[in-house]
Amino acid sequence: MKLLIVEDEVKTAEYLHRGLNEQGYTVDVARTGPDGYALALHHDYDVIVLDVMLPEMDGFAVLRAIRTRKQTPVLMLTARDRVDDRVQGLREGADDYLVKPFSFLELVARLQAVTRRGRSQEPTQLRIGDLEIDLLSRKAYRTGSRLDLTAKEFALLALLARREGQILSKTVIAEQVWDMNFDSNTNVVEVAIKRLRAKVDGPHERKLLHTIRGMGYVLEVRDEEEAS
Repeated sequence: MKLLIVEDEVKTAEYLHRGLNEQGYTVDVARTGPDGYALALHHDYDVIVLDVMLPEMDGFAVLRAIRTRKQTPVLMLTARDRVDDRVQGLREGADDYLVKPFSFLELVARLQAVTRRGRSQEPTQLRIGDLEIDLLSRKAYRTGSRLDLTAKEFALLALLARREGQILSKTVIAEQVWDMNFDSNTNVVEVAIKRLRAKVDGPHERKLLHTIRGMGYVLEVRDEEEAS
């Protein structure tokens, strides 16, 4: 899941970036209203966490600008506790509102809730052959046995599963899972795929995670002839 945090307080932004990364999210950070709007416009995020008090362009103005172009779910984050501020944010198109100081666990729960509403048409459970993935509980099973995945491994598996049958390049994977531009001298994607393959396919005769030489990787069920 890819998030954008628009927050000018350095400590808060760093705290959220670190904590959400540990939860398996890919996170971009902007510290001004215009920068936040530019990122929101040019990238596809699952949720935007938007502070109200921002330099150059406040959160309400950023939200209005985003809503003219996109319907990305937005959770507003602010130190203001006045009812009319919360009402204004919701009227401008915010999906939720959280007042500082806040519990990190509550923030994560609200992000999950906002994402569920934003993806109301997307299934929360995916099945590819005998591989089952629960996107809400962030658990995966193969032939009924739970896979012991790290947060990043689950994010990688979920990305491949959501695009079942599509070949994903290293560049796409690096951007979506690690929020980095792919460098041909970096083997982070290959290493992650190798570890994920060992856990998903390791002991099983039928393999689901395939390498397409020179193109990337794909998660799919293949018949016997294709697999050979």
